[in-house]
Amino acid sequence: MDIQTAVEVPLRVDEGGVIRIGESRVTLDAIIADFRRGASPEAIAHHFPVLDLSQVYLVVGYYLQNRESVDAYLTEQQKLAQQARQDFQQAFAGDNTLRTKLLNELTNRQKPR
Repeated sequence: MDIQTAVEVPLRVDEGGVIRIGESRVTLDAIIADFRRGASPEAIAHHFPVLDLSQVYLVVGYYLQNRESVDAYLTEQQKLAQQARQDFQQAFAGDNTLRTKLLNELTNRQKPR
């Protein structure tokens, strides 16, 4: 009997430096956020049907074995996201045209006819 002892964790870093699961667009951030909220691997796989249950188990196992480095990565991702939000808000601070148009459209759709 040949027992395979090494299993490849389905993680990849995309061109933007974001860790994704397998060939999907699902991020490590999303999987770990679900797990931290108490979701089981089965529930996570249900939330992300593009992933196999085995992929979710491998990613959760990787997180549990490498919590410190994964948490550091997640903290850095949060900082980058916050900076991107601030940059966007500064760039479009005086331009509320699109936002106003979208809010007006939403209001019009919600009015009874």
